[in-house]
Amino acid sequence: MSRGEDRITVQVKYRDVEETFSGRVDDVWVSVNRFFSEFIPTFEVSKKLVLTVDLQNLVKACEGIVAFAEEGPHLLVSRSRLTDNETLALLLLAGYVGCKLGLVESDVVSKEELQARLGKSSKIVSTRLGELVKREIAVKTKDGKYRISTFGVVQMEKDFLPRIRAKIGG
Repeated sequence: MSRGEDRITVQVKYRDVEETFSGRVDDVWVSVNRFFSEFIPTFEVSKKLVLTVDLQNLVKACEGIVAFAEEGPHLLVSRSRLTDNETLALLLLAGYVGCKLGLVESDVVSKEELQARLGKSSKIVSTRLGELVKREIAVKTKDGKYRISTFGVVQMEKDFLPRIRAKIGG
């Protein structure tokens, strides 16, 4: 058999789209490229619509703002330079990052722990957490604790952390 007569079969499957291409190598190559040129734009558009978190970039964005010790996460920014919402969101973000890095057991934080860390009354903490939930930065779990949402993580990285870094001159 000469090289021009080599045959190949290629099967491409993505979710519910499946195509099989068989024939001469050159013909299959052209068909596979055509398939991807038609579907890749759709894949790229849908990929842009899905919120994803790049943990490496997030950790870099948190440097100098959040740190972890044996006792748990700590905020390195003076409370006097942060709003209550920024502080609560940072504490929830620290839980998320710590959990993803294996430094803390869970990414959920109780209202009582948040209240102790914020140093404000229960009513103020409830109000501020309610605001974060309403803005979809945080979510309340079934057991009454709080965690940062994926949307919240993205907002923290794009909006909150740069604003906090500007406040602290870093």
